[in-house]
Amino acid sequence: MKFSIDHKSPVPLHIQAENLLRNMISSPEHLDGKFLPNEVELAKRLAISRSTLRQALNKLVYEGLLIRKKGVGTKVTEPVISSKSKNWLSFTQEMNARGIIVKNFELHVTWVTPDEKIANFFDIGTDKKVLKLERLRGKAEGPFVYFISYFHPRVGLTGEEDFKRPLYDILEKDHMVIATLSKEEVSAIAADKFTAAKLEVEPGSPILFRKRFVFDQGERPIEYNIGYYRADSFVYTVESVRE
Repeated sequence: MKFSIDHKSPVPLHIQAENLLRNMISSPEHLDGKFLPNEVELAKRLAISRSTLRQALNKLVYEGLLIRKKGVGTKVTEPVISSKSKNWLSFTQEMNARGIIVKNFELHVTWVTPDEKIANFFDIGTDKKVLKLERLRGKAEGPFVYFISYFHPRVGLTGEEDFKRPLYDILEKDHMVIATLSKEEVSAIAADKFTAAKLEVEPGSPILFRKRFVFDQGERPIEYNIGYYRADSFVYTVESVRE
């Protein structure tokens, strides 16, 4: 790759440097968290001042393409996983659509008595047991989301299903329950000791907390889901259309 600046060009030097850096970090040898050459070396190669180079670097840091670590260097950020709220799918289907292979680190199925909040959502008594599904999921490199789902007894789940399959595929094909509506709440919280251990982050680290309330075609509640996401590995995208 040609790595030089045209000092006779009318295009500002920092813009040329920015474009060169964009090309550099998109090349395979600089992907997946590798460090760029230091600022002194880069500025010397381009025959520009460090302040001009820093102007270009700051733009890419602001866009989230680079991360600067004091005393260490400038690093190419690893691609984050994204999820859209429009046209939602099961987590497995959504990740597969993005070419991401999902790994299950933990999968637990139990029958529990719901707390008052969950019982009220399902409109059942707190003495009525519901199926609880816990899944710690991510990429081969490590987990980035911890899900806990509770299901209305009406859907007919037994706990013997193969929960490595897409969840809403199981509901539709095995139990004739079609999830058609999702209402969600997203917030940022600090990871407690338990969740931090699951996601392999330090306690107190910022994580994304999402509640999902899922309904069938008759707008009857079928799933109460909560998810804890690593903030450095996941971005939640909301897409809205004005009608």
